[in-house]
Amino acid sequence: MALRAIRRNAMRSFLTMLGIVIGVAAVVSLVTIGEGASQQVASEIGALGENLLTVRPGAERRPGGPRQAAEGFDLDDVAAIENEISGIDHVAPTASSKQVVVYGNTNWSTTVTGTTSDYLGCRGYSMEKGKIFTKAEDEGGRPLCILGATVVKELFGDNEALGQRIRVGKVSCQVTGTLVSKGQAAMGMDQDDIVLMPIRAFQRRIAGNDDVSSIEVSVNENRTTSVVRTQIESLMRERRNTAHGAADDFHVRDMQEIVSAMQETSSVLTILLSAIAAVSLLVGGIGIMNIMLVSVTERTREIGIRLAIGATGREVMLQFLVEAAVLSGLGGIFGLLLGNTGAVIATKALGLPYSPSVFIAAIAFVFSVFVGITFGFLPARKAARLNPMEALRYE
Repeated sequence: MALRAIRRNAMRSFLTMLGIVIGVAAVVSLVTIGEGASQQVASEIGALGENLLTVRPGAERRPGGPRQAAEGFDLDDVAAIENEISGIDHVAPTASSKQVVVYGNTNWSTTVTGTTSDYLGCRGYSMEKGKIFTKAEDEGGRPLCILGATVVKELFGDNEALGQRIRVGKVSCQVTGTLVSKGQAAMGMDQDDIVLMPIRAFQRRIAGNDDVSSIEVSVNENRTTSVVRTQIESLMRERRNTAHGAADDFHVRDMQEIVSAMQETSSVLTILLSAIAAVSLLVGGIGIMNIMLVSVTERTREIGIRLAIGATGREVMLQFLVEAAVLSGLGGIFGLLLGNTGAVIATKALGLPYSPSVFIAAIAFVFSVFVGITFGFLPARKAARLNPMEALRYE
């Protein structure tokens, strides 16, 4: 009977359901896109290095605050972390500079990083061709270099880079290896636009000092980064003679904390947008109530006849509640289909992973039916309370 009543006024029923359809579709699509964005953020930041801690000189910079100068690290600090902190897979010193690299008539401006072979393990790079620096090459200061995929493409095109000599700044450098491409990372950073050199060669020939600008620490998967971070902070305070109670003149950044913070921000935004979208469900519920009130008025004689031949008020109320539930249920189903279709298109266009949530879809559908029944109660009660004699006389 509910389906027949809906089919009798198909266009009006469709327009009545439209608010529910839009509300459910908006909630489902926004949550799916938000979840995909969270996964993408975690993936991109994770590409910078798994379980990575970065130790830098100077107190951590606050938004809008000045950057405080502090004494840099040296290779003895790196050795101390490597020897005295447990649960570490790789420790790599880094010192970087923007330089122009030249091969033949071609040049390219890139980031040159002085480091050790452990840098690849810290940052998740792998060799495509050639070999990593040996310990003797790390310490010997020979001008060797490993090129990222972008640098290889810009300098050599389709030609072989391995074994060639390039000029890095004013230093002639032999290419001993190339890296497998990692692509774009968070905030659009090209991870392949990089040249790696042994740290001592970089310090002597390019930087002209022994400073280490940061220390990359890759934590073993069996240890928590927070514990290792605390140990490193304690060691650095001791080595830098930081007085008890004084502020640290260095900071340790935990990549896991950055991932968690960005995912939390993304989740909050998704919840807020979904809450706004859910308002459409309430608007749709009001639309159902209005149309059901009109339907009660139109069908007053029908209700009077049903009551006159023995139908109870409860049965009449149930009839109109079922019609409201069917309207909202159909709206919920169409909303789920529309929302998932929109989410597939949007995630594909934005380059995000498609990650549908069955739980959210079920909640949206149940809520849509609940809204329909709730707002359909008033018209149903009005129909149930009609006086049969008055209803039969209604024109």
